[in-house]
Formats: sequence, C-alpha cells, structure tokens
Amino acid sequence: MYDYQINRERLLRHLQELGNMGRRNDGELSRLVASDVDKLGRDLVVKWMKELGLDIKIDRIGNVFGVWSTEENQNKKPVFIGSHIDSVINAGIYDGCYGVLSGIEVIQTLKENEYKAKRPIVVSFYTNEEGVRYQPDMMGSLVYAGGLDVETALKSVGTDGSILREELKKIGYYGENEPGFIQPHSYIELHVEQGPILDQMKIPVGAVENLQGISWQKITVEGVANHAGTTPMYLRKDAGYVAAAVNVFLHDMCIEVPNSVATVGTISYEPNAVNVIPSKAIFTVDLRNPDSKVFKELENRLDEFLNKISMEVGSLIHKERLVRFEPVTFNQGIVEIIEKSAKNRDIVTKRMTSGAGHDAQMMSRICPTAMIFVPSLNGISHNPKEFTEESDLENGANILLDVVVDLSSK
Repeated sequence: MYDYQINRERLLRHLQELGNMGRRNDGELSRLVASDVDKLGRDLVVKWMKELGLDIKIDRIGNVFGVWSTEENQNKKPVFIGSHIDSVINAGIYDGCYGVLSGIEVIQTLKENEYKAKRPIVVSFYTNEEGVRYQPDMMGSLVYAGGLDVETALKSVGTDGSILREELKKIGYYGENEPGFIQPHSYIELHVEQGPILDQMKIPVGAVENLQGISWQKITVEGVANHAGTTPMYLRKDAGYVAAAVNVFLHDMCIEVPNSVATVGTISYEPNAVNVIPSKAIFTVDLRNPDSKVFKELENRLDEFLNKISMEVGSLIHKERLVRFEPVTFNQGIVEIIEKSAKNRDIVTKRMTSGAGHDAQMMSRICPTAMIFVPSLNGISHNPKEFTEESDLENGANILLDVVVDLSSK
C-alpha cells in the first residue's frame, strides 16, 4: 500500500503552469469564477484529465469530474478527490489548485503502476468555492450535496451584474448532468492550511478532524446624527459607539471561549464626517467555532449583547443573516488512515480543526469525508506571497495517494 510515490517534479510543474494561467501583465493572478480567465484554467486542467484518459463529466452548476473507472469497478461508488481552481483577487497559486492537481497526480501515479482499483476514482473541482464574484462561497459543492437548489444558484447575480448561468454558458462549462449525479463512496481533500499553526509548530502534515461553524451577519445600527462638539456624551445616540462596543465584545468573548474567533471585517458610517456623530453604522460579523453547542451559545450571547446595548443607547439594531454553516466533524476512519499513512512514511502529523471553509464541509453531507493540510509559510494565503515548501507539497500528495489506495481497495 505504501510503495507508490508521486512524481514531485510533475506536480510542481503543473502547479506553476496553472498558477500562470490567466496571470495579467502586472503579475496579478485573479481567476474569478466563470470569467474568461477561469475558462483558461478549467481548459488546462481538463486537458490534463483527458491526457490521462479520464471520462470528463460536467454538471449544470459547472462542477467538473474526471472519472477513472474500469468494467470491473464501474458499478461501485467512487472515491472522490476534490477542491477548486477559482481564486480570490490577487491570489497565490496553491489554494484549491494544489488539491485538484494532486488528485490528477495520484491517478497518474496509480495508472503508471498498473494499480487495480476496486472502486472508480474521481478527481473533481467545484464552481465558485471562493465566493468572490457570486454568493455564497462553496456554491458548487453546496449545490452538489443538495444544500442549495441549482436553479437558485444559477440565477445568482454577480458583483459585476452578471448572471451565473449565462457566464457558465459563455465559457462552455454549463453541463448537462444534474448536480449529485454521481454518489461518492468517500471524499478526501488535500489543501494548504491557510493558517500559521503547522508552520509555527514545524509539523509537516495536518490530519483535519473537524471544521468550524461559520456565521456571517450584517448588522445595521440606527443612531442620530448631531454636532460632534455640542452634543454631550450622555445625550448621544451614537451608532459608531455601538459598532465599536460590539467589536470589543466579540473580541473579549472569543478570548474567553477557547477555539472561537470573531471578526468585524467591514464597516461603514453615515454621514461619515469627522465632526458629525454617526447616524448609521453598517458592519459585518464573522463568528466561528468547531463545536455545535458552543457555536450556538456564542451566537446567542451576541444577540443578547445587541439587545442590551440597543436599549442602553436607544438605537435600533437590525440583523441580516448572510451565511450560516454548522460545524462539521469529519470521518474518524479516514482521519486515522491519514495518520497511518504519515506514520508509515515517517511523517509527523497533528490533528487539526480547519478554520476556513472548504468544499469538504459540503461533501461531508453526503459521504464520509476528511482533509489533509500541509503548512502555509507564515500562515499566508489569499495573497501572492502564499508559499508551501516543495517537500511539504510532496508529503501531502503522497499521503493523499495512500488514502486513495486504501479507500479504493475495499
């Protein structure tokens, strides 16, 4: 089971080639979903899949599947390897792409070694994981897992006013298959960590056992605009003060409750003048925790604080739910296979929680799922400086190879 080795140079070459696909003259890489540059990336990956003899299938939301099956195993549920190749604005080259290209490398290695899989193996990439141009993020895998109606998703309006269905048709990736048309036996996703833990601890591989719940809200505070110099503090309905107090509350709460994080990532004031008390504050809250019970308690505590400060200041507060995904616990058996592979290869591992959302969290709704992490230098991701050492990339792909052999041999 542990005799196979991926071709390191081939994997690295593919990463660089895809990383340059759609790069602008100024060096920026922005492969937003369903754009012309997304088409370039998709076409390149599909070309590599076809060169391997994989059967290419595309569903209506634009998810792409390269299927390796034989007459002997074609009636069994397949092992899925997956991730995404769309990017954020001004991105690095590893996020998502590493998992997809490692999947292709795994299949190529197995074919070269004349491996006889008892199950089909499918390498897949999913539409709009990043959620930059259309909302929600992880859209393609969410639709595939049945969590979002495909027609609703296809009607999504982009930040540029475009309609997702029309853009997929324009780039040639509006497929005929209904999402969910292949029922997976299992799903495994290899990804760079996008955080600092593995890099700081000098541990080469993370066995990801769970994924944080994610709650996004937009909060609007209605205050009263007035003169900044003549209005006493005790007579103010200051929307800016409320926004600041909420931010401090979230920070203190998450310091108190282990494994919790919260971020006020966007904020705007009206009238946004240096000498005017804000009459309105609009801000977002990103709240995360990997435990379902604790996650709900944090949301309740935030609600209670909003009610309390609304009464204290005399301001109306409106909440709008943007996104909410429950925490995910990955399949214990697959996590143990990851650890077993690493041990056999003399690679140190650490059990981890994923702080970011991934397609794996959606696929876990329909099949046993887990993830493998490799370090991100200084925890940097969603950034051109995103970097992972070649040896770590090789380690992760070899462990993915072992896991796929284990899952496809039963």
